[in-house]
Amino acid sequence: IGGTKIAAGLVSESGEILERSHEPTPDDSTKIPSVVADLVERLVGEEEAVGIGIAAAGFVGEDRATVRFAPNIDWREEPLADHVRSLVDLPVVVENDANAAAWGEFRFGAGEDTDDLLLVTIGTGIGGGIVHKGQLFRGGFGVAAEIGHMRIVPNGILCGCGQHGCFEQYASGSALVRDARERVANGDENAGALAALADGDLSRITGPGITKLAQQGDQLSLELLRDVGRWIGEGIAVLAAVLDPSVIAIGGGVAAAGDLLLPTVVEAFETHLPARAHRPEASVRLAALGNEAGIIGAADLARVEPA
Repeated sequence: IGGTKIAAGLVSESGEILERSHEPTPDDSTKIPSVVADLVERLVGEEEAVGIGIAAAGFVGEDRATVRFAPNIDWREEPLADHVRSLVDLPVVVENDANAAAWGEFRFGAGEDTDDLLLVTIGTGIGGGIVHKGQLFRGGFGVAAEIGHMRIVPNGILCGCGQHGCFEQYASGSALVRDARERVANGDENAGALAALADGDLSRITGPGITKLAQQGDQLSLELLRDVGRWIGEGIAVLAAVLDPSVIAIGGGVAAAGDLLLPTVVEAFETHLPARAHRPEASVRLAALGNEAGIIGAADLARVEPA
């Protein structure tokens, strides 16, 4: 469930999405459970479903049923599982979207060969999910792995969370776009391709657009991606010092840049990893499931950790 779209899938035990459907997220948040129920009934049909897994962007309580806070939906202490369960006679598990994606990657994607995985999702903001010893790590209150709000620059750029210098202000898709638009607005002599993309309207400069220009060899777009990659690498080096994962998977929209991004991430990670010569080193790789990781992970959690 996102701020603009509710995407759903019927997922097999092997992590394959058998059927897909989606609906716009209603402006009235009280209507969301009925939209979810309609999607479930549409997808299940004559199949025998064992449960409903919901991935929601926001803080999900330790009960795996309540959304404590959502940044893009008017939810505060929302008993989402109860509301959906009242409409569909199936068990319901609610999980943070990045946690669900991490579980999907652990079970069926980039983390299939490990039992300790850190997923870093780089999109508009930065999310994270941690699997430790084969278990999803939720923390004491259910809101662990909000890694986008790890402060990496004291007195840095103001973040929407109210703090200054958060990781996502330097290493996210929003940071990439902000920096590109600033270069165009300031008349950078190297920003010709980006200026042409904008064509007088800076809002036309988007993350996918920058990535496409980089793939075509535009030097400024490549530089901007490398800048974001360095910040990602520095951030995950700090996280590795705390969490010691064996695999770090990079997902989200920015990861679509693939090999244009990953070598810079790895180089910065290796440079800033503390005592690198004296420790085993995590494998840094791209996530494998793309935008489907959250649906697959949420469904699997409903199966393996039923409500």
